[in-house]
Amino acid sequence: MGPDTDPAALRVLDLTDELAFQGARLLVGIGADVVRTEPGTGLDPAARTHWHAGKRWVPAEDPAELDALAAVADVVLESGPVARLRGLREDGSSRWPHAVHVVVTPFGLTGPRRDWTGDDLVLASAGGMTWLGGRPDGQPKPPPREQALQTAGAHAAIGALLAVVSGTPQLVDVSAQEAVAATLETGALAWIHAGRFPVRNGGVYEHVAHQIFEAADGYVAGGYSGSNRMWTDLLAWMAERGEASDLLDERWQDASFRWQQRPHVDAVVRRFAAGQRAAELAAEARERALPWAEVVPAARLTDNPQLRHRESLVTITGEGLPDGGVEDVGFPWAALPRPVTLPALREVAPGDEPWRRSEQNQVRGRGEQPPSRAPKSKALEGVRVLDLTWVLAGPYVTKQFGEHGADIVKVESRHRQDPTRFAPSMHLRSGSDPDDSGYFINFNRNKRGVALNLRTEEGRRLLRELVPHCDVVVENFSPGVLARWGMDYTSLRELNPDVILVSMAGVGQTGPWRNAVTFADTLAAMSGLSSETSDPGGPPQGLTFGLGDMIAANSAVLATLDLLARGRGGHVDLSQLEAMAATMGPAALESVLGDGGPDPRTTEFPNRSPHAVPHGVYPAAGDDRWVAVSVTDEAQWHALTRLVDLPCVEGDLAARRAHEDEIDAALAAWTSRQDGHKLAEMLQAEGVAAAVVATGQDLVETDEQLAARGFYPVLDHPLTGPVRHEGIVARLTATPGELNRPAPLLGQHTDEVLRELLGLSDERLATLTAEGVTE
Repeated sequence: MGPDTDPAALRVLDLTDELAFQGARLLVGIGADVVRTEPGTGLDPAARTHWHAGKRWVPAEDPAELDALAAVADVVLESGPVARLRGLREDGSSRWPHAVHVVVTPFGLTGPRRDWTGDDLVLASAGGMTWLGGRPDGQPKPPPREQALQTAGAHAAIGALLAVVSGTPQLVDVSAQEAVAATLETGALAWIHAGRFPVRNGGVYEHVAHQIFEAADGYVAGGYSGSNRMWTDLLAWMAERGEASDLLDERWQDASFRWQQRPHVDAVVRRFAAGQRAAELAAEARERALPWAEVVPAARLTDNPQLRHRESLVTITGEGLPDGGVEDVGFPWAALPRPVTLPALREVAPGDEPWRRSEQNQVRGRGEQPPSRAPKSKALEGVRVLDLTWVLAGPYVTKQFGEHGADIVKVESRHRQDPTRFAPSMHLRSGSDPDDSGYFINFNRNKRGVALNLRTEEGRRLLRELVPHCDVVVENFSPGVLARWGMDYTSLRELNPDVILVSMAGVGQTGPWRNAVTFADTLAAMSGLSSETSDPGGPPQGLTFGLGDMIAANSAVLATLDLLARGRGGHVDLSQLEAMAATMGPAALESVLGDGGPDPRTTEFPNRSPHAVPHGVYPAAGDDRWVAVSVTDEAQWHALTRLVDLPCVEGDLAARRAHEDEIDAALAAWTSRQDGHKLAEMLQAEGVAAAVVATGQDLVETDEQLAARGFYPVLDHPLTGPVRHEGIVARLTATPGELNRPAPLLGQHTDEVLRELLGLSDERLATLTAEGVTE
């Protein structure tokens, strides 16, 4: 399927630069008809194959041509520094008020840093991702493959569809810095709730006993957190191989004791992994339903049997490509038919219309409402979501729905304990009350909490009775669990013909690996991301936060909004593996298309880029303080050399590359004497992209841009009192989101919801409590 197959597809005008390439690509993946325009550079061979496949290109050299294209678009997606935007009037309003106009900028359209610029390194640093990566004895490093920019792009696509669902044309403001800051897991939350922040440690998770281990012929990712079965089954496996050491002693059955003695446990597990081949260990782990995976390079993605079985790869065809095309990573959902073949970016023929005309498009493009329907105050007003999720990926989905007005009915129980509420290692706050967990509080705001013991038949019956009252059901159980409860998609449709079911299994509901148990680190390993976290010549380090969970969540949000926009039900079979693979950029194509030349990184300077010199993280004054700097053109280079004497007279990239070692050494010597915050301000004032490598404390306490934009709003929680939360990323001007309800106490709204939706009496509710159904 491609954009040519649906004449009623959403029409998108793509004015993005690298800041939001991923946003436009994701819209292609849901079947949008995307037309791209950029003066003189629209047909770059590498970009047109991955980032721009499925789009058409037209030249638009002057404002009148651009206005003519925008006049018939449903959505205009634009990105770049504020000074380069073409779609804003002087008063900050959109030139195209008839359309949804999404604008992605480095730091947002308002605030004291609205004019700051930045690439992936600078924005990952300003938003807190860079601080979390790297070895403790080396420079901080952002995640590979420009995850900061891809996160911003995903939120741009989400913002576009939120506005479409709202029915109101409007401007949508997305700050790349805020998109990053909302994707740190505990990076800022630990500061908010405990007055500390995670530090880089070479890839060892702080609150989950998972990391990368060396195998006999490569590397594997895994560990022993999660349910108690994860530990007992791993221990049995190690014992079978004679590798359990003293871990069979009774004292190691206590989870708290294991956590306190984690270095010893890790050492035993390390010996166990070292004696096995990586692929064989991963295969047996899947058979045993344990969360382990081989760390594979991205070049092997197209050979993955799970991806191939689910037809999640996409073949790109076009001029200059091999006969039959090239295989690329695809799109992370199976709801509507997703593209399996796409043409590379191609130019609209002279005299042809850029879009096919459609009456449905014309109505939707103007955002017209049916006469009987009042405009919404929030994009998802009137939508109710049944939330059956736990931990991070699923709650991150329903969190976003709740921010934009959906009524979230979250079902949980003491009998299926969400680790983010109950596990001490994920609590963040001191104390032991599950209702006081800082992790749970942040990701479950704007939700109503219902306690149902789903181990009881009556609990499952009540759950089924809630389905007709809900528009969306979101779950992240293992495949098959809902079917055993009579709540698979076919059964749900009998209860509610228009229901949207969002399933968030690690690798999807089908395929040879469908029963694989996955954590964020195992998905990163399977997707190729972990393999690229190594320093030159070193082992992969992995990530220390659940980036994959939040990438998957954004994908699930987008697919659900697509179905809501179409006014139809469906089953979003979301594979977190496919979501991760879709963020690997052109990695799977590089063996065919070339990778842009030799890797310029060194052990001393692991953040170098083939596109910029200097480009790196440099020491600033103070203990473990750093500043990110990126110079991409000659104007920025000359601006930098007016501030500091650097050993290169010429300004072109090739000349700077020839002197890169000397430039980096001289720049580091200069920055090490500067206050990082003041230095970033000085460099940005001269047009040089720079930012402090922010810690959680920096983000919450000292970042004037985030403070000015109110990114950490306060909600009054019944136990913690006033507490900051991470804010909303997609800022819709006409139907803005809001944080208006703290996370629920366990079962706080059980009686309220069951009375309201099912009409249960006080007597019936008391009986359910006495029988242990609502606990």
